[in-house]
Amino acid sequence: MSQLTKWVQTSCAMEVMCPKPGNVRPGASFADATVQDFMKSAAIVAPIIARAAVQPVGLTILQSVEATRATVGHNTNLGIILLLAPLAAVPPEISLIDGVETVLEHLSVQDSIQVYEAIRLAEPAGLGTAEKQDLGSIPSVGLRECMNLAAGHDLIAMQYSNGFRQVLCEGMDWLQDAGQQLESQPDRILMVALKLLATYGDSLIARKCGSEMSEHVRGMAEKIILSGWPESSDSHLQLQQFDEFLRADGHQRNPGTTADMIAAVLFAAQREGWLAPEGDWWKSKDIH
Repeated sequence: MSQLTKWVQTSCAMEVMCPKPGNVRPGASFADATVQDFMKSAAIVAPIIARAAVQPVGLTILQSVEATRATVGHNTNLGIILLLAPLAAVPPEISLIDGVETVLEHLSVQDSIQVYEAIRLAEPAGLGTAEKQDLGSIPSVGLRECMNLAAGHDLIAMQYSNGFRQVLCEGMDWLQDAGQQLESQPDRILMVALKLLATYGDSLIARKCGSEMSEHVRGMAEKIILSGWPESSDSHLQLQQFDEFLRADGHQRNPGTTADMIAAVLFAAQREGWLAPEGDWWKSKDIH
């Protein structure tokens, strides 16, 4: 197994095993998705994403979605794949912050065609229609240009537009700050998830439930941070209530984009050499 493959698989495993509010985690599955689904998906896509530096990004994304579909039968990781493929395409001798811009600039119309096919195959929730370059049509511009059209309302598309600033700058900075404040690695990751939610809301929630709900969720996350989580007892109650709120109504308010961004931050931190898994908390023990 290549080092890149290990980083992809480990970042996905750490993401799903961390007890983040509203997401699939050990002891808190969805009706149609379990921890094992995510673990199987991570194992099957990791070696494919690891090939991103030697094949087109669009092809890597399409092959990863096809493999996921064949393995678990539904969408567990489209956002993760969309985020990790360009990062994995950066040559190993170049830092991500220096190299990802070149990868993004060279994305082609063929990349767009393959990514559109991948998205249609994955069938993510809440997709509407667009005036330009709609997913139901054949794209006529490069993938970065397509993502620019969605960057104002989708955090994953925004990464393609701005050079992964929320992953490589804010997310990694927040993770480093949490490392100085919190002893538990899962707590550090959870803090980054709360900060992402408190800053940006969640694109998946906005698509499924509307921008007002995403803003409401953003405010709830902000209050938990301001209440002094994890030091204050009141903040733990707020976090529990936040988790219950996100899981209500059949997990309709699942902050899935935030989970995808966490996987990307964890991959980037490992790839840049300053994060390693601590212990075995992130390894699945057949918990559904």
